[in-house]
Amino acid sequence: MVANFEGVSNFSTFLLDRSSGKLYLGAQNAIVAVDTSNLLKWQKITWDVPEERRNSCVAKGKTEADCNNYIRLLEFQGDGRIYTCGTYAFDPQCAFINISTFSLEMEDDTVKMETGKGKCPFEPSQHYTAVMAGGNLYTAATSNFLGTLFDISRATGIEQERIRTERSINWLSDPEFVSSAFIQENEEDNPTGEDDKIYFFFTEIAKEYDLYTKVKVPRVARVCKSDKGGMKTLQRRWTTFLKAQLVCEDRGTGERFNVLTDVFTKEHRPGDPSSTHFYGIFTSQWEREELSAVCVYSLEDINRVMNGPFKELKKNCENWINPEPVPTPRPGQCLNNALKEEGFESSLKLPDKVLTFMRDHPLMENSVNAAPLLVRRGITYTKLAVTLSMTPGDNQSAATVLHLGTDRGELHRVAVVGQNTTLLQELPLFSAHEPVNNIVLYKGEALVGSPLSLVRLPTEGCSLYPSCEVCARARGLGCVWRHKEGACELAVTQPAEGARPADSFRCESGEDRCSPAVTELRVVEGLRVLLPCVQVSPRPCFWQHPPHRHTRRHHSDLEVEVTEESLGMYVCMCEEIGQNQPPCRRAEYHLTLEGPSSGGSTALGGGRNFVAWYVLFFILGCLAGAFGFVCLMHRRHGNRGGACGVGGTGGQTSSISEKGRDLLPSSDTPQSPSSASLLSEAMPLTKQEKRNGTLNGHGGHTVGHNIYANVSGLKLQESAVNLAVELDGRERAGPDGEEEGLSDIGEGLGIEEELAKIHVLRSAPLAPCEESSI
Repeated sequence: MVANFEGVSNFSTFLLDRSSGKLYLGAQNAIVAVDTSNLLKWQKITWDVPEERRNSCVAKGKTEADCNNYIRLLEFQGDGRIYTCGTYAFDPQCAFINISTFSLEMEDDTVKMETGKGKCPFEPSQHYTAVMAGGNLYTAATSNFLGTLFDISRATGIEQERIRTERSINWLSDPEFVSSAFIQENEEDNPTGEDDKIYFFFTEIAKEYDLYTKVKVPRVARVCKSDKGGMKTLQRRWTTFLKAQLVCEDRGTGERFNVLTDVFTKEHRPGDPSSTHFYGIFTSQWEREELSAVCVYSLEDINRVMNGPFKELKKNCENWINPEPVPTPRPGQCLNNALKEEGFESSLKLPDKVLTFMRDHPLMENSVNAAPLLVRRGITYTKLAVTLSMTPGDNQSAATVLHLGTDRGELHRVAVVGQNTTLLQELPLFSAHEPVNNIVLYKGEALVGSPLSLVRLPTEGCSLYPSCEVCARARGLGCVWRHKEGACELAVTQPAEGARPADSFRCESGEDRCSPAVTELRVVEGLRVLLPCVQVSPRPCFWQHPPHRHTRRHHSDLEVEVTEESLGMYVCMCEEIGQNQPPCRRAEYHLTLEGPSSGGSTALGGGRNFVAWYVLFFILGCLAGAFGFVCLMHRRHGNRGGACGVGGTGGQTSSISEKGRDLLPSSDTPQSPSSASLLSEAMPLTKQEKRNGTLNGHGGHTVGHNIYANVSGLKLQESAVNLAVELDGRERAGPDGEEEGLSDIGEGLGIEEELAKIHVLRSAPLAPCEESSI
């Protein structure tokens, strides 16, 4: 079922009341409440911006579209109210919604509001996350109008206990906040009295790497619920803020996915917080094409890293300094029974040396590592939700289904069973310009949202897979295809791994299954053609194709950019389930150019004729150059007439050639590729008076007016440069009105003596730890 809400748009945040089945949606200037059992039944609250506030926002340089109230926060307060915050024309405000009446709390006929700075972003598109824990709101957001200050804070509650991160790039370095999770300890099984914790996930610029490029890294940060800040050091700041790097790396290729875009929190054993796992969507800042990967991290692994060694961020020139000894009690540790017995009932009683160490060492030495469950190229995933199920049979194993929303309005289902990952479905839900921005799972259904629409669809059961091919992909979930009924059903028993596939998965019969007919495709150059290949087994598919082709993968399909080199046969081969099964030929295409074949031959022949003419002219040019060189050598040795037949003007021409040749830089000091020739007008030369240094600042002492140019480190006297200008293909008239050659200028200046002064400038050595500015 698809629901469109007339007059409401820009849905950004969802909040589900599992007791009543109501779904609350934050939108532009409105909050909507929807009955999940019937999406056509919905209510709306309007919360817009007064005209004077809107005009003030526009006057500050913001667009009219951005100067609305975009609802970015909806959280249950725990007292029958919902706490909501909106951008409110770049002046964030918060209010309360009465759940029973579904209305905003009023005061003097206006909405009762409080400032939302630090609780809600200023801009509609800014990255942001928040979670309610124990009646207090914990947020990660920008805290100023320009969006240059970032805080992770306890934003509500007692004023004295509202604390935030230190304003230091070692704590937060230009972060993009993604998600947050409140992990509450099991009250019935907590013998050590461990404190509840809040985890934040974000991507930031790494400061631990000495690279010219800004390297992004995904992080997980942890704070403790009972943290109240320090007494003197770290006043009103977190004393338990620790962060670690998340590594999502393909161990086969070594490729890392370093940008985190979404996180879904899932308890693998319901009611057991220690079984919590975090599933993350990653991409890479280095890849030009679309790419998405999914990695999963356990709470146990994260806490192990948080209890490990600290990274030393201070450096002395080139070498890391010796790490400081870790004081006791351990910095960043949450309060527990043992600390309370030692007299540390509150973070306010922690010694300054512990807090100072905590302030200077927020980053952990080790990282939390994982290998991707899934890597998809040509796809951008935006949101993620996860369901778990047990496969039938004696050897039950956990099967994970990833529900992935894309930036093109699609929902993809991927099954993960052991080491096998299988794409089950790709369902188009919205138009291609509507990205999926929310997925909520409830009672075996998924509520999938875009900025304009809401869709409800089932998420569990083999009946989701309508064809034999799709049902075969869900074999790892215990699904089998019943040919008689024409339906996909849950199997009573699960075949052993590696067994020969049952007949129920032979969706096509005989040899035709792996012997498809060749599809002839007549194409034109410049087009992009998508060659589909149906993947019916969990095993991967690969393509056989011409060597010189421009392609990229879309799942098992192949996109080809048509050129003359990319023409030919394309064959898709898919591996089969079972031992010693040969690859199955699933699709075969033959790409040819449109039009008669002679046209292609003519084009190719024209290319050969062009090359022949090019070679011919090159040979003629070489012969002409050799003839000119012979003439030049004759004149240089005094043969002014001779074979070249120039007559009485030969002496002047010889002088020009010889002196012009001497002006060229020596082969011992070749020009930099980026520097221009002395004879080029593209680099203007400026006249300066300098007594110390050249343009690069490393030259020696000189006297008089010199002209400096950053050309291969050469320094010329002014007279020599004037001669270079004259050499630039121009002549000037002499006193008698006849053309005066450059030989006369050379005789007046003594060019050999001037050019003898040319020397190569060498850079001064760098001092230790000094960086070159070049």
